[in-house]
Amino acid sequence: MSISTVSLAINHPERVKEATRRRILEVVDELGFTPKELAVTRARAGLGRIAVVAPFTSYLSYARRLSGMLTEAQGQAQILVYDHEDVATSTSPLLATMPVRGHVDGLVIMGVPLDQPTADRLRRRLPTVLLDIRHPDLTSVYVDDVKGGRLVGEHLRQQGHRSVAFVREAERSYLPSSPTQQRKDGLVAALGAEHVHEITVERGPGLGERALERWQALASADGHHPTAIVAHRDLVAIAVMAAATRHGLAVPRDLSVVGFDDDQIAQELGLTTVGQPFEESGALAFRLLRQRMAEPQLRPVEHLLPLHLAVRTTVGPPPD
Repeated sequence: MSISTVSLAINHPERVKEATRRRILEVVDELGFTPKELAVTRARAGLGRIAVVAPFTSYLSYARRLSGMLTEAQGQAQILVYDHEDVATSTSPLLATMPVRGHVDGLVIMGVPLDQPTADRLRRRLPTVLLDIRHPDLTSVYVDDVKGGRLVGEHLRQQGHRSVAFVREAERSYLPSSPTQQRKDGLVAALGAEHVHEITVERGPGLGERALERWQALASADGHHPTAIVAHRDLVAIAVMAAATRHGLAVPRDLSVVGFDDDQIAQELGLTTVGQPFEESGALAFRLLRQRMAEPQLRPVEHLLPLHLAVRTTVGPPPD
């Protein structure tokens, strides 16, 4: 077989017939063949190696965004996946050093805030696209989380709710630009600051119980018991629903609950939530990065994607 066929079988196996690929790999195994580093570099020339950094194991939604990227890529790039520590509880030097290591040709960052020195380094050294975060010096793909909070607030107000609790998980820093903070800001814009009570709980087992206890305590604090709980993401909302059930409360008869993200489990449980195009955003981020890799001089652009309110069964009129 030709050298090019062998190279394709090793570096782009999807482009070689299965029978040919199998024969080549049998010989590779028999000879114990390992490509030289120079040959590997040449094989990927023009293809590009892309790093994707996100808190994948902390937030399931980033796996859906990655899925959209991988579907769009289809052999157009080698994609390296890095699981960043949960930004709510820790920081990491990974992004600060990645632009100078020279092992990747492009970078997609999902949901990890950037300090200015790191952003400057990325802008100068490495084509980068941000997803679910924004920075004025870098191309970004995002949704309007303020609008998402406003959609929830308007829906609850239409159902008769006047006082709600916003449940968020504790974070290392509360950035004004964080999706969680923007979602609360939208809720406040729709209902008024005096009608939105913030509850902050630590992550981990028992989160739903802690949130429900704080919600129950709000009644004795100001005399106006919130009739709905809005969680900053679906898994928190589901934990609250489970805790409510254990305490003999029915959703939505005794308490309305709303989430954010529209994960599959939210659909299965009938949770009212704000949905966003996860897979589509990942695909768009990949296309934008490929453009920047081909034309590094391109100016940063921002792409705003739509949100929608998925109205299901966990919101009803407030109890009498």
